[in-house]
Amino acid sequence: MNGEKTEDMMTDALSEDAERELAGVPENLREETAEDAPELAEHDRIAELEAQLEAAKQDVLYAKAEEQNTRRRLEQDRQNASAYAATGFARDILSVADNLERALTAIPEELRGDDQFKGLVAGLDATGKEIETVFRKHGIERIEAIGEPLDPNRHQAMIEIPSDEAEPGIIVQEMQRGYMIKDRLLRPALVGVAKAPNA
Repeated sequence: MNGEKTEDMMTDALSEDAERELAGVPENLREETAEDAPELAEHDRIAELEAQLEAAKQDVLYAKAEEQNTRRRLEQDRQNASAYAATGFARDILSVADNLERALTAIPEELRGDDQFKGLVAGLDATGKEIETVFRKHGIERIEAIGEPLDPNRHQAMIEIPSDEAEPGIIVQEMQRGYMIKDRLLRPALVGVAKAPNA
C-alpha cells in the first residue's frame, strides 16, 4: 500500500515537473517539440561533426603548406650552399690575383721586349688570364669601377679627387679591384671618387 502511494507521489511529481517545463511552450508546439527532439539532437551532432571535419581539413591544408615551404627553404639552402661554397676560398685567392697583377704592372716595357725576360712575362700573363678564366667558371666577376657612379653596394670610396673632367660622384681611380660571386658581393672595389674642384 505504501509502495503504491510512493509511486503515485513520484508520478505526480514528475508530471508536475513536465507541466512546468511545457508551461512556456505553446500548445500547438508541445507535440512537435517532443517529436523533433531526437531530430534536433541528431542535427546538432551532424553540425558538430561537420565543423570538426572542416577544422581537420584546414589543419591538413596548413600542414601541407608548411611542408612545401620547408621543402622550398631546404632546396634554397642547398642551392646557396652549392653556389657560394667557394666564397671563403675565393676571398683568399683574391690576394694572390692582386699580387700577380701588381707584378705584371711593375714590369717595365723595355723588359717585356727583352729576349731574356720574354718567357717570364709571357708565363705571368698566361697565369693572370688563367686566374680570370677560373674566376669566371665559378661565377666570380670583376666589378666595373672606373667611369661608373659610386655604388655603395659594390664600391668603397677611399678618397675624393678634385676633377674638372668627371662629374662629382663618378669613380676616377681604382686602388683595389672588387669582385662579385654570382649575385653576392665578394669584395668591394676600393676607389677614388671625383668631386668638384672648388669643393
